[in-house]
Formats: sequence, C-alpha cells, structure tokens
Amino acid sequence: MSAASARPVTITACPDGPLLVRGELALYDDDGEPVQPNRRTVALCRCGASAIRPFCDGSHKLVGFRTGPPPRTPAVTFDEP
Repeated sequence: MSAASARPVTITACPDGPLLVRGELALYDDDGEPVQPNRRTVALCRCGASAIRPFCDGSHKLVGFRTGPPPRTPAVTFDEP
C-alpha cells in the first residue's frame, strides 16, 4: 500500500473506556512481533484489566475504570461548633 492510499490514523479516547484507533497502523508485541488487529477499528485497553491486552475486552466496566479526575475532598475537616 502506498503512502498516498494509506488511511490516516486517528485515536479517540472513550470516556472511562478504551482508546479507539482507526486507520492503517502497525502493532507489535513485547518481542517486536507484529500483532494482527483483524479489524479496521481497534479498541486498545487503558485500564490494564483486559484479559486480551493490548485489546479491550470491556473489563473497564467491571473494575470501575474512570478517566476523569477523582472528586476533590478537603484535606482537613472541622466539626461545626
């Protein structure tokens, strides 16, 4: 495939979920071996709980993965007089 006909890669971060990668991409495992995504859109795990990493298996829902900042709580609280 020539560079002119290659689809551009886009990465979309799903709220509280995976990274959706679309386009022509090359994935490699820890040993440098190519990983075949077998689909045009790939969901990559970012919670670390997937059983099929680097791909998402929906485990983020089970473990309560959140991408937003945690709610702020005061460092010190005082009892009301």
